[in-house]
Amino acid sequence: MTTTRTALFVSPHLDDVAFSCAGTLAALKARGWSIVVATVFTRSVANPEGFALACQTDKGLAPEVDYMALRRDEDAAFAATPGIEADEVHWLDLEEAPHRGYDSPAALFGPVLADDQIWREVAVRVGAIAEAVDPNVVFAPQALGNHVDHRQAVRAVVSLGRPAVWYRDLPYATRAPEESPPPGLPSGLVKLAVPVTDHLPAKIAGCCRYATQLPFQFGGVERVGPTLMAFAADEAARAGMPDHAECFLTDPAVADALRGA
Repeated sequence: MTTTRTALFVSPHLDDVAFSCAGTLAALKARGWSIVVATVFTRSVANPEGFALACQTDKGLAPEVDYMALRRDEDAAFAATPGIEADEVHWLDLEEAPHRGYDSPAALFGPVLADDQIWREVAVRVGAIAEAVDPNVVFAPQALGNHVDHRQAVRAVVSLGRPAVWYRDLPYATRAPEESPPPGLPSGLVKLAVPVTDHLPAKIAGCCRYATQLPFQFGGVERVGPTLMAFAADEAARAGMPDHAECFLTDPAVADALRGA
């Protein structure tokens, strides 16, 4: 009897897995893996104010728009994209950093607030999904770019103690490809490069579902494909591979298992 292998992809926000590692997601899907995506910070907050409100109005959305509902719709469209076709999508209904006291762009990328213990609830909710689906491996961010929500996701996943593969956060890594992750990842990790050339069309199509984010993150929908293609080519070159790749950090045993997957 064949046992389906399962990959749990943890996304801090409604686009991080898509931008960062959807090529690998699609490659695993094509090999028969079950794909589960869990996005952490997805809660709609009524009547946002200040910086939290600016995070939607600076993208051209009126104050009365339920920004997170719109983004959840985009995420559902990503998950249904041919070649992606996630088996399960979970929105963990926690508040993004601007609703937790981070009141400026500088604060989002600064120190984690002492009273911000959201990682504990992230661990509970991701852990419950992991218990239910029993993944062979968990994909989670490295927190490149130093966003506080990404760092809290890292802390939560590390606390679970499950086999993990840490992805390079895009588009942050496109702007600083040599940046190292902030403290918090386990020790003894090795680099893993996954060939994704055949799966980049699905990744790009999926990323284009996030229409609210593309002008801000890429400079427009027309820049998504060229940016992701060029970065994947550079990643492959840095790894000594041809064509296109997505690169990760992971435990040596997990790297060996995935190379044979």
